[in-house]
Amino acid sequence: MKLRRIRALAVKELLQVMRDPRSLMLALAMPIMQLFLLGYGVNLDISHVPVCVYDQEGSQFSQSLFKHVQASPYFRIVRDLHNDREIRQVMDDGTCRMALVVPADFSRQIMLERHASVQAIVDATDDNTATLATAYADAVVAGFSSDVQLNLVERTTGMPLLPAPVAEQSRVWFNEDLESRNFIIPGVVALVLALVGAQLTSLTIAREWERGTMELLISTPVTPMELLFGKLLPYFFIGMVDALICLVVAVFWFGVPFRGELSALLFTTSLFLVVVLSVGYFVSVAIPNQIGASQIALFLTIMPISLLSGYAFPIDQMPAAIRLITYGIYARYYVTILKSLFLKGSSLYELWLPVLALTGYAVAMAWLAARAFHKRIG
Repeated sequence: MKLRRIRALAVKELLQVMRDPRSLMLALAMPIMQLFLLGYGVNLDISHVPVCVYDQEGSQFSQSLFKHVQASPYFRIVRDLHNDREIRQVMDDGTCRMALVVPADFSRQIMLERHASVQAIVDATDDNTATLATAYADAVVAGFSSDVQLNLVERTTGMPLLPAPVAEQSRVWFNEDLESRNFIIPGVVALVLALVGAQLTSLTIAREWERGTMELLISTPVTPMELLFGKLLPYFFIGMVDALICLVVAVFWFGVPFRGELSALLFTTSLFLVVVLSVGYFVSVAIPNQIGASQIALFLTIMPISLLSGYAFPIDQMPAAIRLITYGIYARYYVTILKSLFLKGSSLYELWLPVLALTGYAVAMAWLAARAFHKRIG
């Protein structure tokens, strides 16, 4: 290989990107746009869920329960109901995501039976919201129940209620505020780099065929390995710039903590870029059509990373067969590294297994990409 040829090809490819506004926008503007769209749009947390209440008794106990609900940051009481027909109506039109029904003998059950039930009707069209809302409602009702028990014991005995002999004290590590944004945004970095890297490089060889310049390129003394390095080097540096932009936006705009070492992030990002750039180059060689190549590259990057990398959906909650498939998804290892670097501050030594797997992928894909191109027509 001769560095002079590689440099000439790299300069040519960089000028091509700079002269094409669409490629330049894809390279620089799309990462920022995607990071903001996914950072704000993908949110698994819930707050201020609209709740309707149907108080069949209208007692002090029921009003106290509703005050506990209203005081919770997860719920917002938006309407009082007066019959069962209204419950169906507000649930159907989406006015409320949950309806709380207090029975007519609520106070009597508390005072005499020392046990009462409250019905919670939940709109489960969004199962994640329904599950979280049910859990939060259980916690609110449990808090109300503890207050009622304390008041009843003090009223009947005149003695304060002793604390339970065993109490749980939870301490959350790594994502102390339990914000889904801190879990999702590191994975968005992988999604952005894969999309930009594979999309841009999938056009490199296909563009030469469509513009009729491949014959001239083949007639030069450039070797396939020199062509590979010359075509991919500009996009490698563009990808590294995109990674730094994503890091700055994630940390300083979205407030996602970054506890790892910058050198570890840059090293693993370079491995991941080698993989996605090689995938795009391989597709570009195999499909000498820019539209077809870009669509195949989009399919090979977006689908696996979105669904099977663990970026948004926990892998350990997937079926066993799907979990087995995820071991063959290169983005899984990079997403694991990103989340560990951002939230845990892990070192490369602690991440040796995903780093080793990503290195193996980088070597294998670079080798396949290098062997894909042959200097011949047809």
